[in-house]
Amino acid sequence: METRAQVRKEVSELSLLLEISRILSQSTDLRHEGSHILEVISKHTGMVRGMISLIDRRTHEVFIDAAHGLSTTQRQRGRYRFGEGVIGRVAQEGRPMVIPRISDEPLFLDRTGARKNLDRGDIAFLCVPVKLGAEVFGTLSVDRLFTDKTSLEEDLRLLTIIASVLARSVQLHQEALERRQLLEEENENLRRQLGERFRPSNIIGRSNAMQHVFDLVAQVAQSGATVLILGESGVGKELVAHAIHYNSVRAKGPFIRVNCAALPESIIESELFGHEKGAFTHATAQRKGRFEMADGGSIFLDEVGDLSPATQARLLRVLQEREFERVGGTQTLRVNVRVIAATNRDLEALAAQGIFREDLYYRLNVFPIPIPPLRERRTDILLLADFFVEKFSRANNKKVRRISTPAIDMLTRYHWPGNVRELENCMERAVLLTTDDVVHGHHLPPTLQTAEASFSALDDTLENKVDRYERELIVEALKSARGNMAEAARLLGLSERKMGLRVRKLSINPREYRGSAE
Repeated sequence: METRAQVRKEVSELSLLLEISRILSQSTDLRHEGSHILEVISKHTGMVRGMISLIDRRTHEVFIDAAHGLSTTQRQRGRYRFGEGVIGRVAQEGRPMVIPRISDEPLFLDRTGARKNLDRGDIAFLCVPVKLGAEVFGTLSVDRLFTDKTSLEEDLRLLTIIASVLARSVQLHQEALERRQLLEEENENLRRQLGERFRPSNIIGRSNAMQHVFDLVAQVAQSGATVLILGESGVGKELVAHAIHYNSVRAKGPFIRVNCAALPESIIESELFGHEKGAFTHATAQRKGRFEMADGGSIFLDEVGDLSPATQARLLRVLQEREFERVGGTQTLRVNVRVIAATNRDLEALAAQGIFREDLYYRLNVFPIPIPPLRERRTDILLLADFFVEKFSRANNKKVRRISTPAIDMLTRYHWPGNVRELENCMERAVLLTTDDVVHGHHLPPTLQTAEASFSALDDTLENKVDRYERELIVEALKSARGNMAEAARLLGLSERKMGLRVRKLSINPREYRGSAE
């Protein structure tokens, strides 16, 4: 005859199984419900920690998918190969395991580190396979305080029942994860193929904003369409023009650049269209213009928004008819030229004001390519900075290895009104100033060392500023020495005693820099 304790136990178990079934009836998606189910098990059984682990069938690795009583970091650390540790062995063999005291079991690895600071002699660990038929999809495991062997056997029986209830949901969840992983891999392969198919070799950038620019360049390069490149000064409009030309069918033809803002109005027409001998004072010989020089290739009209109204009219004719006359001449010349224009001005607004010819604007704006300013592609800043450091290191016979962390903070916080050109100048200056093969924050221009860029208050004290500078030098030395205090002290010319005093004063932990040298 059953005792009241046995009845209460059976009722409790039945209640637990009903609650798990209710959760699964509402949603079979263990991505959301796994942790909830483990919380319910904990409430009914008094387990300390619980985990639902899945098998990656491609790598034969077991990973924690849902957990109760573990931090996110601990859960991420819980990965096992087949046969490795208790969970790996249960997943491989499909048989449950009971560890009465984890301190006595060498097979228990505590990969998560969750029991690191606990009395392991009081902790029992139970792990059962989650399977349908003979196929194992994962494991269900729990920690609980050790009581007696009989109690653990009862817990194992209950966990086995729960695992069978979960099996179908675990199978569906595993298959969904595999489909999602396969789809992500296919998308990544597609993105990589697109990137490999076209990424201009002369332009640096991995941001989404620059990928959009690359896509536009790829679409227009092979055509003969007129391109209008828009963007602030210093964003690299000429580099984009180069990329369009050298990835087109005209790549073997000439690429002629004209800075419309740099040429005086008195000679701009002669520069563009050429002149005949005697056309004006000092015209002592016939001269070809830039359009003639670009025949069979491309002409890049930089700062086209600064052209005078008279020159705009002649340019419009070239775009429409592909013909012109030299200054002072009567012979009509025809050219096969692709026009790529660029401006940092709002041509549409200028056209509305009557400053820029509306018909010319529409002729130029066939295929616009907007270039984002550097402040809108911050993920590219460090990539560009590293490129410029390497470039100017070679040019100046230096071996600058890296950029310090405080300097990186300043570079990424600054708003870069001068865009890539300003960044290039900053890095050239920093390379010239450095004496220890590292670009530090104090090597950057004062404009980057404002309160906003350097995290310092405007009324900060001299002592605080000196401490920050000293901290930066010590951190960089520790990185170079891989956290070795004695080696870092030698690099800085300090005694180990003075180094220790400074490290304690500035609250620096040398252990953080072990293995961090580049």
